[in-house]
Amino acid sequence: MRLSTSCPCLYLPAGAGRFFASTGCRGRRAAVAAMPLAGRVRRPDARPGSRQIEGARPAPARLLGRIAQSVPIVPLLSAGRAGSSAYAARRADDSPERRMMDGPEHLSFCRICMGTCGMVLTTDADGRLASIRADRDDPQTLGFACFKGLRAVEAHNSPKRILRPLKRLPDGTRIEIPLEVALDEIADRLGAIRAESGDHALAGYKGGGAFFTASAAVMLNEFLAALGSPKVYSSATIDQSAKAVTAGRMGTWPPGKLPNDRCDVMLLVGTNPMVSVNPPFDCRNPVKRMKQARARGMKLIVIDPRRTETAEFADLHLPVLPGEDVTLLAGILREMLANGWYDRAFCDHHAGDLERLREEVAPFTLDYVAARADLPAASVTEAARLLGGAGLRALAGSSTGPDMGAHSNLAEHLIEAINVLAGAFIREGEEIPNPGAVLPRVPQPAQVIPAGRWWEAGPISRIDGSGSLMGEMMTGTLADEILVPGPGQVRALIVHGGNPASSIPDQHRIVEALRALNLLVCIEPVMSITAELADYVLPPFMQYERPDLHFWLYEWMIYRDAPWARYTPAIARPPEGSELVDDWYVFWALAKRMGVPMTYQGQPLDMGVPPTGDALLERIAAASPMPFEALQAAPRGARVDETVHRAAPAEPGCSGRFSLMPDDVAAELADALAEVPPGSALDCRLAVRRLRETFNSVGRDLPETRKRQPFNRAYIHPDELAERGMAPGDRIRIRSDHGEIVALASADPTLRRRVVSIAHGFGALPGAADDDYQQNGVSTNLLLDGKTRETINAMPRMTGVPVALERIN
Repeated sequence: MRLSTSCPCLYLPAGAGRFFASTGCRGRRAAVAAMPLAGRVRRPDARPGSRQIEGARPAPARLLGRIAQSVPIVPLLSAGRAGSSAYAARRADDSPERRMMDGPEHLSFCRICMGTCGMVLTTDADGRLASIRADRDDPQTLGFACFKGLRAVEAHNSPKRILRPLKRLPDGTRIEIPLEVALDEIADRLGAIRAESGDHALAGYKGGGAFFTASAAVMLNEFLAALGSPKVYSSATIDQSAKAVTAGRMGTWPPGKLPNDRCDVMLLVGTNPMVSVNPPFDCRNPVKRMKQARARGMKLIVIDPRRTETAEFADLHLPVLPGEDVTLLAGILREMLANGWYDRAFCDHHAGDLERLREEVAPFTLDYVAARADLPAASVTEAARLLGGAGLRALAGSSTGPDMGAHSNLAEHLIEAINVLAGAFIREGEEIPNPGAVLPRVPQPAQVIPAGRWWEAGPISRIDGSGSLMGEMMTGTLADEILVPGPGQVRALIVHGGNPASSIPDQHRIVEALRALNLLVCIEPVMSITAELADYVLPPFMQYERPDLHFWLYEWMIYRDAPWARYTPAIARPPEGSELVDDWYVFWALAKRMGVPMTYQGQPLDMGVPPTGDALLERIAAASPMPFEALQAAPRGARVDETVHRAAPAEPGCSGRFSLMPDDVAAELADALAEVPPGSALDCRLAVRRLRETFNSVGRDLPETRKRQPFNRAYIHPDELAERGMAPGDRIRIRSDHGEIVALASADPTLRRRVVSIAHGFGALPGAADDDYQQNGVSTNLLLDGKTRETINAMPRMTGVPVALERIN
């Protein structure tokens, strides 16, 4: 079988597998066998998608009159008619979607981040979530759960949670509105905008809340595709989209890279998995698994401006100056090549442009790198030796550090070039630990799939000519797409589980853009700063109130040593008096009202009768070797089969090679080399950081979180504070070429000099009445210029930004 290069989702980046699978992926659609959505028997009065809880009456007719009169309604509707409760029907014992475990405790797993931690839950007499703890017997996460995940009871029962759909009136007040009325109005407004301005005037944005809701993770994509709009945006393209760019410019290796447990030395660049619980290191209890790796002898190199919790385990820590990852990585590559510290046999067969790579990195001498990256030259040599000259199997990986910094696409390309030199790939005959649990399995021969550059085909942004990645347009252009007049100007935006007013750089401009929309709809359980701007807020069920699968889009990045899958039923009952909605139902119901058919996983949806959440999950798992019913019956998940999969031989006549130094990469490296350092006025670098207590802006307002992190402090090395005449607790001004913020200084001896480190995901709307630093913190995006973007993926520079510090009297 000849492998196609047209499907980036199947082979990314340099062997990471089916990275960033999306509904736009032709390969996935072709691979999934045709399978009708499973039907479910329903009570006639139980409408799937929206569940009005027992004890809550339907919205009275006079409410519609109040809406017309623009009179706000503050209290929740309560008391009422159990006969209209769909929740009771779906929770019945004979309903797979509402199946509960026998006994007082229930097994489930967390879906805040990629850790997918096993949990033990209890519910109270009313079925509400009462307690949560880590599952010590979970075979994947080994008893681990983080602070964020353990706040689930607070989150589910929070008084700040939105319990019924909200509509924003012209005077800025909000009223509660019945779900179906809200959907009617939204569909009408979408239809009117589409009729007047065309399909491309409709857009959507996805955040973590969408990605971690398995049944709805790709529903926004499917909905917009049905309407003829390519304008899907998400947090993915302002996160680590450089990995997809690198795969497209370098090529990929179908069997994947060396698994963590088979590498002898690992390089981690700009990532702190001990706190972020994020790949490339194993995120299933990262501390325990790091201790296990160190115990078996794995050596660790960490590149990070801070001696992080991960760097505490390192044999070699390189505290690079933020923004200089490219300088350091080019220097490491130069040393590997100059000393012959690389896998010659692998490179002879599979590496292209090797001599050009050698020429282009030649100017990055040890002295140059040491001066510019501000670290000892000997540490650069030692990193290169460990990676290629010590006879060890090496693996390099990164996270947001280099991928959000200067020259991010180039930085990621150089990291993958290190992997090619090290030969860090599963070879012919070696085991592929996770060939796919619910994702379809595809041929995985040990060969290079040449660079596909898939963004050169497909939809193009009218703003800067950037294409699409992973089935999405580039979020870096979203504010301009809304604000710049002309054909295709975005006028309506559906935000699914995201907070773009907080996450997109140049906060003033993105907020201006969101305010300028003719329609903004948010699917969100709390009043985020984006939801504050919305015309409609539709509150979804929270994680333990819905059935779910593991994070299937990235399953091989979580379950690294076996094809493991996990299902959970809904465990907890939603709050009394609420009218919540399944995320997926919003898109199905809008499509039905607008008269457009939808597909899901390549198959048409019945637009007359809505599916169930379980039916959608079963569709996702259609390609799994394990029957869906068997997966449902495995409370801690299961290995879907026992077959050992090995990398196949290369196809006859295969001649593909990794493109180590194509023309555009060489040009970017030359630009980085010629870059003039910032003036002495901007003598510090901004480094954003993760906190244990929050996941971006998620959970920031929970009581226990606020006790520990009520606002985001500006961390600076204590010696640097003293030299600048500052002290912990001082108010300091942080100024970039674009903007400035004020924060409280805090001493951090783990941080290198010339750096100020502050967490993102904080801050109120600019100019808001509650814009109080000690109450909300401050947005680092006020410092960032959204116009300075990478080519291809329009990635803004979000860390490593030159700044000045000033004490405020």
